[in-house]
Amino acid sequence: MTERRKNKLGQLAATAISGNDITSSCLYVSALAIVYAGALAPVALLLVAGVLFLFRSVYAEVVGALPLNGGAYNALLNTTSKFRASIAACLTILSYMATAVISASEAMHYAQTLWLGLPVIVATVFLLAIFMGLTILGISDSARVAICIFITHLATLALLIVMGILYVATQDLTGISVNLTIPPGGIWMALFFGFSAALLGISGFESSANFVEEQAKGVFPKTLRNMWLAVSIINPGIAILALAMIPIGEVGQHQEALLAHLGNRAGGPWLASLISIDAVLVLSGAVLTSFIGVNGLVRRMTLDRCLPQWFLKTNDRGVTYRILMTFFVLTVSVLWITGGDIRALAGVYTISFLCVMALFGIGNILLKVKRAGLSRTVLAPWTAVLAAIVAVLVGLVGNAVMNPPYLTIFFQYFIPAFLIVWVMLKRISLLKAALFVVRRLLLYFDLKMRTLSLSIRSKIDEISAQQMVFFTRGDNIANLNSAMLYVSRNEHTNRIKFVTIIQDVADVPARLKEEVNFLDEAYPAIDIEFVVREGVFGPELIDQLSTEWRIPQNFMFIGSPSGHLGYGLAELGGVRVII
Repeated sequence: MTERRKNKLGQLAATAISGNDITSSCLYVSALAIVYAGALAPVALLLVAGVLFLFRSVYAEVVGALPLNGGAYNALLNTTSKFRASIAACLTILSYMATAVISASEAMHYAQTLWLGLPVIVATVFLLAIFMGLTILGISDSARVAICIFITHLATLALLIVMGILYVATQDLTGISVNLTIPPGGIWMALFFGFSAALLGISGFESSANFVEEQAKGVFPKTLRNMWLAVSIINPGIAILALAMIPIGEVGQHQEALLAHLGNRAGGPWLASLISIDAVLVLSGAVLTSFIGVNGLVRRMTLDRCLPQWFLKTNDRGVTYRILMTFFVLTVSVLWITGGDIRALAGVYTISFLCVMALFGIGNILLKVKRAGLSRTVLAPWTAVLAAIVAVLVGLVGNAVMNPPYLTIFFQYFIPAFLIVWVMLKRISLLKAALFVVRRLLLYFDLKMRTLSLSIRSKIDEISAQQMVFFTRGDNIANLNSAMLYVSRNEHTNRIKFVTIIQDVADVPARLKEEVNFLDEAYPAIDIEFVVREGVFGPELIDQLSTEWRIPQNFMFIGSPSGHLGYGLAELGGVRVII
């Protein structure tokens, strides 16, 4: 228990890690919103801030009840099947890939304003490699870097806004009145496409939920609040400033380095250079956020046996470096396929990101319906949850309509990722099919195939040997059967312990052993063991039993606890709620 509390991230560090991603979005999302919505861009960006406000309570409720790494994956894992949770995980990984490449590419475009002739693609790969290496060094070192970048970025934005206001106050800008015209298609069409494009500006909001276990108690809701405030103030503010300073036509011409252009107009080359340096730093911070977020998510998936155990290999610092190296290779391949085209990257990212946000909202609904007994400090209103889901679905449709070709690129990555996870979830069935084929081939190849047959059989037995634990307090046969159904549908095992924790022998429910014996007969493929253990149910006892039985805590299950449990779910070390 002591080890899990060490080196937790405080409010500033957690906000910086996620905030570098979400606040860096002003470097490109304001331009995108203006391109699609014209004069209505600030309104579109404020609508996005409103959607983010709704998601504050959605995320706070889910993570408060299930304070474990994994974001939407964790929400669905504890409320529905592992298969559905894995779909959310694949989408989240894809969004991290796209945002890492967008941020790195945009950083190098800004660097190009300082170093003319800089090869953007090569420099982007180099930047991705640097932050892979930094993350391999460990999250504590990464957090220090993130804080420095975050504070520098906010100070630079504040300076730009002040200089921009002074510029607007002292210049004759009557020619800018053309910016007030409504774009072709009318107000509603402009708001629809502007809102859809502007949703890219909340990138990073979901990342905080993927490393919540590394955050100190009470930090997560504050991180959500801080990110919402940043999005609500900065993105509309920059859009208003751009519309007041330059014609809309110039926005499109300087889309990839808009803030540097604004800085040059407001203060001269020195301010443009300062903004470009800041942009390189904060966009680099967003790359760091992607590496940290994906590492927490993939590690959790691997522990749950959704991905090969190969990913769990750690270095001397305890970092799962193989996850980070694989992610680096994938980001480079995305960069190569898209050629660094920000619009293509934004389309891929936005589609995957919005799917993740919608699934997180669905996870909140399932939590309300199926896990009502879990304690939580925040309860999101039903209207807020439904409105948030509808809003991101509208944005999803808008992005698909605006950029149909990007759907192809999206599926080029989503389908292979999903297939890998599907193979892992179905590997027992696939191995059995392979075993059937091998046995048939034995008729032709005899002894040569017998060794392979035994090897496959041994692998099946090895996977199935992982024992599960279900803690029960009563003799409700329906709950016990629900636990058996969940295990048989979601886990590869032929062994489960039904464990009841008592303080006195008389506390054992009278019919519990009889009903466990009944289930043992009803499920002949699964060996069921009934265990009565004296003690007090809590983190210490779970740690003790996990060590004694050599069963990881993420393979220990409980039903939805009532309010008198006395412990938060995070303190139970990853114990999963399955009924």
